[in-house]
Amino acid sequence: MRKVLRKVSMLALLLLTIACERDDICAEGTPTTPRVLIGFYDIANQDEFKPVSRLTAYGEDLVLDENGQPTQPVTNSAATLVFNTNTTELALPLLVGTEGDEVVTRFVLEQSTNFRLDDNANTSSNEDILELRYKPQFVYVSRACGYKSVFTELEVVPISDPDNWIINVVINENINGTVENENTIHVQIFH
Repeated sequence: MRKVLRKVSMLALLLLTIACERDDICAEGTPTTPRVLIGFYDIANQDEFKPVSRLTAYGEDLVLDENGQPTQPVTNSAATLVFNTNTTELALPLLVGTEGDEVVTRFVLEQSTNFRLDDNANTSSNEDILELRYKPQFVYVSRACGYKSVFTELEVVPISDPDNWIINVVINENINGTVENENTIHVQIFH
């Protein structure tokens, strides 16, 4: 009787082990919360990318001095998305708030950072602020990966100042105001 009970127990344990799925690891290629992809385009030829000269990008009020006050970055750091780099594309991470509530995120995009950093008092950079408004929506991915955020009702507005280098901002009509993945440029900036 003991042998039969032992064999039944072993068989049950074997069946339970085989029936289990490997769901404790989130696969590397699994889609996660996307960033907003921005492409920089030539205002004169709107189908062509145009690099921004010496771009520095960071979240407004995220670069702080030694006293904890907002300042402009002087080196690359964890707070800068790009620093003093020529680029045609930029990926902006968005804050995830309460599902369905509007969130506002502001980024500083500084053109010609090298002019601010040089010792020439006659040259300067040009900062524009980009304001993004959106509503997060949580989408279940899997037991191992949990949830990801999708951003709906995206609006992107350059904050006007006397010397904007950003001339126009257009949201890609193919995304219908929703950022679900990083497969395409979401926002076109013309300069």
